[in-house]
Amino acid sequence: MLKLTPILLILLYAAAMWFFSAWRLKAELNAKSTPLRHPRLLPMLERLGRAMDLPEVRAHVYEVGHVNGLAAPDGRIFLTRGFLDRLDRGEVTEAELVSVIAHELGHVAHGHTRRRMVDFAGQNVVRMVLAGVLGRFLPGIGVWIANIAASAIAARLSRQDEFEADAFASALMVKAGLGTAPQKSLFRKLDRLAGGGRAGAPAWLLSHPPAEARIAAIEKLEARWGAA
Repeated sequence: MLKLTPILLILLYAAAMWFFSAWRLKAELNAKSTPLRHPRLLPMLERLGRAMDLPEVRAHVYEVGHVNGLAAPDGRIFLTRGFLDRLDRGEVTEAELVSVIAHELGHVAHGHTRRRMVDFAGQNVVRMVLAGVLGRFLPGIGVWIANIAASAIAARLSRQDEFEADAFASALMVKAGLGTAPQKSLFRKLDRLAGGGRAGAPAWLLSHPPAEARIAAIEKLEARWGAA
């Protein structure tokens, strides 16, 4: 039993981290969000709803300035105020923003957000175990290697999720009569809209695939659907 105590402590720590992260995210979103009622987007949300046999797709505005979309663990969908500001300035279109909402619905449908929260806790366990083991054999750099390894695992899993959510969004946009063109055009704008934050980061550490890879994956789906 004594030998199992460190493992049990690590698992308890991971569970506590999961609950704390979920609670903190929910509190943050509740404090800084409002229902999305933008008049140019509401008709588009109704189209998505009809495509999913729902009365309406509901979304919220996360009141922060950067450009992003978010699927919360409780299933709520968010667009940032920064995205809506760019819509009002004519930098993005209604269909492009709706493709973001369709993408986030893909994360919800596949259970990605909840799974990533669990994975986050698991990655902390991996990081702690690796740091402990490698630290014995590689003093000074063992912890650094453990952090790099855990981050690479997390990034790879996240990129897989993004491709799955993109595929869901493509199918939903086609069913709604909007097509995949808004998705692809937005991907071509994302780096500029987000300020080019990807520059300099190793590809295997990026949590989102490059825009070119995402567009190519969508075009493969289009070719497959066209041949069906």
